[in-house]
Amino acid sequence: MVDDYAHGQRDGLRLALSILAAEEAKWAALLGESSSWRTNATREVRHKTLQVAQARLQTALNRMSRKNAPEAEAEIALALTKLGL
Repeated sequence: MVDDYAHGQRDGLRLALSILAAEEAKWAALLGESSSWRTNATREVRHKTLQVAQARLQTALNRMSRKNAPEAEAEIALALTKLGL
């Protein structure tokens, strides 16, 4: 039961990472596109916020992963490949 719960938590973190990656890509494409400096500054802040959130989620995922488990490493590698990280 505990393994299923931990696996579900890892899946949730991976889903959150993929959502953040998509949002970051959207904001990265919009950086510097506006003629308004205020809009550009807001976009830069949002983009940086998404990057920080991704790093924190990745750290949480790394802490939750099983140590010295080859299947866990393969699972994480596959999820990161899907995300493009």
